[in-house]
Amino acid sequence: MTARLVVEGATVTYRQPGRGVLAAVDAVDLEVGAGEVVGLVGESGCGKSTLARAVCGLEPLASGRILLEGEPIARLGLRSREVRLRRIQMVFQNPYASLNPRRRVGAQIEDGRRVARGTPQSVPELLEAVGMDAGAASRYPHEFSGGQRQRVAIARAMAVRPDLLIGDEPIASLDASLQSRVAALMRRVALENGASLLFISHDLAVVRAIADRIAVMRAGRIVEQGTAEQVWSTPQHPYTRRLLAAIPIADGLGRLPAV
Repeated sequence: MTARLVVEGATVTYRQPGRGVLAAVDAVDLEVGAGEVVGLVGESGCGKSTLARAVCGLEPLASGRILLEGEPIARLGLRSREVRLRRIQMVFQNPYASLNPRRRVGAQIEDGRRVARGTPQSVPELLEAVGMDAGAASRYPHEFSGGQRQRVAIARAMAVRPDLLIGDEPIASLDASLQSRVAALMRRVALENGASLLFISHDLAVVRAIADRIAVMRAGRIVEQGTAEQVWSTPQHPYTRRLLAAIPIADGLGRLPAV
């Protein structure tokens, strides 16, 4: 499989007053293939979101490099911002905070269409793709539930027709009954549009259901990688085994819900 995203020895550091330098991301290697879904899992504070921000150019690297389709990703600047937005889109944890409360959702999705390459889907088509009717375009974010707002955020991200979609804990703020549905929706919409998906979560059970491969992160480092089934069935690292031991077992786990 051709690698679409390549992370090589990526390190992100922060200087802490009186405590020296902290490596939030420490020499991470990671790949996401074309048309592949990779799940990045780990507990809060392990560096997952910092790595995602580095991939988007929002955090500078202290060392290492990040390549998208063989081209290096530099820190966001005025000249590169529009190009970057066309190629990488992120869906954040809090959909209400990431949507403009004063603008109708159709106009916000249209913003994505304006910078898209080629011929993007129409706003009604994009809403239909995430399971919403065309009438939603005329409404404001506060008129929707949390799960619906996240669907709008996904539609807006996919309007750009990105090469890479990143979900940065996109289900953490949702009710448990919605989490698997939204995760499965992100997988389906990304792959149907030819995008790769890097899905970040602390929930290994949900990630296992949608990911082709899983990378486990602890204290800024990737401690284990493998296919979803390998990591789930035969975990090699003690930390991965602890994550698995903490998951409640329920009937039907691992089957994608209808979206």
